[in-house]
Amino acid sequence: MNAKLVLSDGTVFAGLSIGAPVTHVGEVVFNTSMTGYQEMLTDPSYRGQILTLTYPLIGNYGVMDEDWESGEIQVRGFVVKQLCDTHSNWRSTGALDAFLKEHGIPGIAGVDTRALTRVIRSHGVMMGALSGDDLPTEDVLARIAAEPNYGANDFVKDVSGGRNYPWTEPVQAPYDTLKRFHAQEPLRVTVVDYGVKRNILRLLATRGCEVRVVPCDASPATILDGQPDGIVFSPGPGDPAMLDYACESMKAVVGLGIPILGICLGHQLMAHAFGGRTFKLKFGHRGSNHPVKDLVRAGKVHITAQNHGYAVDADSIAGSGLEVSHINLNDGTVEGMVHQTLPIMTMQFHPEASGGPRDTEYMFDEYVRLVAEKRVAMKV
Repeated sequence: MNAKLVLSDGTVFAGLSIGAPVTHVGEVVFNTSMTGYQEMLTDPSYRGQILTLTYPLIGNYGVMDEDWESGEIQVRGFVVKQLCDTHSNWRSTGALDAFLKEHGIPGIAGVDTRALTRVIRSHGVMMGALSGDDLPTEDVLARIAAEPNYGANDFVKDVSGGRNYPWTEPVQAPYDTLKRFHAQEPLRVTVVDYGVKRNILRLLATRGCEVRVVPCDASPATILDGQPDGIVFSPGPGDPAMLDYACESMKAVVGLGIPILGICLGHQLMAHAFGGRTFKLKFGHRGSNHPVKDLVRAGKVHITAQNHGYAVDADSIAGSGLEVSHINLNDGTVEGMVHQTLPIMTMQFHPEASGGPRDTEYMFDEYVRLVAEKRVAMKV
């Protein structure tokens, strides 16, 4: 069956239908990673978006039970150059095409994804629709016009779990936290779920943390319930300026001296909590090859995994107590912050990767060490 991707400016890309034969509307974005498509498809930060992969051959290793980053496929549509007909992987439990069909997600193959990427890079991300059932172009454009713009939606409430729960997945390769971080007992860490990826929870648990997850609209009292030793504000989708309720809860806890880690959306909300601003990037940072310079550690450079469409305005946090700790070497945007007097560290990139390079996974070591040292100091 034929399919088409229609952009809001009227540009049409034709191809073959994969996945479900339905039409979905979303913001059209691209990712430059060569692998990790299942992690991308299930990453809550892609909620409301049609994902294009620039790497030309997709699906060659199938899908795996272990590689889900949330409980469902989050993207609204999937665009590839070539879908591999035969997958090969000892962990594989099925084919990518069947995976998309099972979960009702439309896709399109046969698209010149690099030409599409050039359009997005030149004109910026825009709304579009992927018609897996090949509706007339006029009908597809009408559907796009009927949908609110991506930035007008609160996707966080769609992807947040809506409940409190402990993370209980068995730890595969636990660190000896008692020796490595000098903790006397498991460290209690509360994760505020704006669209958390499972690998963040895994990496905290691996480092000896007793992890509790609370929803995006949790009150300060709920966040502080159980007297957590640390608080993590997770990644998630959408415009942070839309999330006043999350920002207000964050403001109530950031000054208490509890070690705090903010990742991606959590990083952006931290800037807002201290009076800063964010802005929308022309086409975002999405891929696993983004160079980031660490200004705190003698200018060391790491290759990072990224997935965001907004960035912190560096000038807006001047005098707030926050200072820039990392910058993106491609465009100079803010990639991390620390507070001058409070135990707060944030990063725009994804130290949990999944998929992508694990160069910055050490940030979890540093955060857990900060949590452990703070608890020891509190007991002295």
